[in-house]
Amino acid sequence: MGVSRLAQVRGRHLPQNTFLSGRCHSHGTSAFLSRLLINKSNQKDQVLPFFTTRPVVRALATQASTMVKVIRVHELGGPEVLRWEDVEIGEPKEGEIRVKNKAIGLNFIDVYFRKGVYKAPTMPFTPGMEAVGVVTAVGPGLTGRKVGDVVAYAGRPMGAYSEEQILPANVVVPVPPSIEPMLAASVLLKGMTAQFLLRRCFKVESGHTVLVHAAAGGVGSLLCQWANALGATVIGTVSNEEKAAQAKEDGCHHVIIYNKEDFVEAVKNITSGEGVHVVYDSVGKDTFQGSLACLRTRGYMVNFGQSSGIPDPVPLPALGAKSLFLTRPSLMQYTETRDELLKSAGEVFANVDSGVLRVRVNHKYPLAQAAQAHADLESRKTSGSVVLIPDGGEL
Repeated sequence: MGVSRLAQVRGRHLPQNTFLSGRCHSHGTSAFLSRLLINKSNQKDQVLPFFTTRPVVRALATQASTMVKVIRVHELGGPEVLRWEDVEIGEPKEGEIRVKNKAIGLNFIDVYFRKGVYKAPTMPFTPGMEAVGVVTAVGPGLTGRKVGDVVAYAGRPMGAYSEEQILPANVVVPVPPSIEPMLAASVLLKGMTAQFLLRRCFKVESGHTVLVHAAAGGVGSLLCQWANALGATVIGTVSNEEKAAQAKEDGCHHVIIYNKEDFVEAVKNITSGEGVHVVYDSVGKDTFQGSLACLRTRGYMVNFGQSSGIPDPVPLPALGAKSLFLTRPSLMQYTETRDELLKSAGEVFANVDSGVLRVRVNHKYPLAQAAQAHADLESRKTSGSVVLIPDGGEL
């Protein structure tokens, strides 16, 4: 489908807004973030005072429940276990808000929970870790959120595959007016993943050489663009010519089609035998050992997914041969505090707004067709970001 028109931000002036004003550079932490983080109140009934510039409007809480459509999983398995059902949703309690979702991000972590690779907290459960919507009600005593706010969340609690949901107010972030809901829903979780991988797990800088597996995927595309903007030499692996063309557009200096050539040998040739400083590997079992072989001395192996299966155990002496570093990070541990969440989301939105990140919303499905979306994602028929649209959203 090509690059969504929502993502055509490069080279175009966008008006400033409260959330994104005051940027000092395009791929560092923006100056406006400092203002977001001035007040570090620990009061559980408050979001940061930044959000309280206008009087709070509250929907009247009632005891009535509303039926909404959701995707539910009653048993683990393939895409066919995703059921389209009616559930009751009540009113938000203290510290909570009710959100009518406009766009829902599809991520590979949703597949992991559906299959049981990751264990869901309850059974049955509603999958989904990322959504953008409009606040329709706020809980008693809550300040800082109002009916009509456009907000996004990425991470816990799970349950985004729903027309409406109840969320803790402290997990949502404001969506800048310059970024439309579909675009925000396609980039927040993937963008914050790219942010912590590139800026915190291993801090990529000019002169580094990085290897990105699944370079045309949702996270991979953002990693390539961002690493390129940081001055790194980017090597990407993909499965076919079409995805290779996209990876080049997204900033890959070298693209390896792993079905046609051995990526380990290709990396050695590209780096004149030195290897790369860091590997970002979301594929897992099929690429893990080769990824280790691609690293230079004191290189960093960052495994953040296992689309092909869980990697085999690594004996410690295998790392000692080149003094390698190995980490298996998760976004949840890098956005544990409200400050970390706002800083990460703010940096992502700032980079989208400035054009450093071009988000490819290549695939859109009605929420009711989540099973087909999962099947296409697992069979590698998708590239870029995939978005699910509830009734009332725009396809």
